[in-house]
Amino acid sequence: MIFSRKRADEARHARDNGVLDAEETPAAPARGPYDVSEAPDAPRLDLGSLQIPAVPDVEVRVQADPQGVIQQVVLVHGQNALQLGVFAAPRSEGIWDEVREEIRQSLFNDGATAQEVEGERGTELHARVRTPDGPTELRFVGVDGPRWMVRGVFQGQAASDPDAAGPLAACLDGLVVDRGQEAKPVREPLPLRLPREVAEQQAGEGQQEV
Repeated sequence: MIFSRKRADEARHARDNGVLDAEETPAAPARGPYDVSEAPDAPRLDLGSLQIPAVPDVEVRVQADPQGVIQQVVLVHGQNALQLGVFAAPRSEGIWDEVREEIRQSLFNDGATAQEVEGERGTELHARVRTPDGPTELRFVGVDGPRWMVRGVFQGQAASDPDAAGPLAACLDGLVVDRGQEAKPVREPLPLRLPREVAEQQAGEGQQEV
């Protein structure tokens, strides 16, 4: 299932006018991912725990079960892609450092090479994995928030050249996390669901097929 966002009149991202935003809302960060409690108003696709900003020419591709529960979210722009995940974290500290080390060890065990690189958002993990189509570059980015962590995996040229991420980086900058107030085990994926109207349409099509 694909949701397209091709709004050429979309406002430029908050980091383009970060000084103005900081004056208006001093407590809000200059860019996201934002917690829902501090997110600026902007058009977004509501997938439950994640709200995806509307960025021109970026497609939102999701895999969902018949009940509308989303298993995977991938944003696509040209030959580049960004896979998103969001997880519960403790109130006291972030978990990206631990998660990144676990990913690195898992890649190493699978025979892939991976190294830590200091990126715009802190320490990233750059990896080269083997696929049926040949070696593939991946770039893992993590952002710790209040009781949540967002993990992004860039693919395509954006994996080896952050400057090529363009609109996908803008999506990450404008992302909103709605964790909810329920107690959750640390690292548990936060629930993602199709928008109600999409889920109802999908259910109707399924009934017609039966």
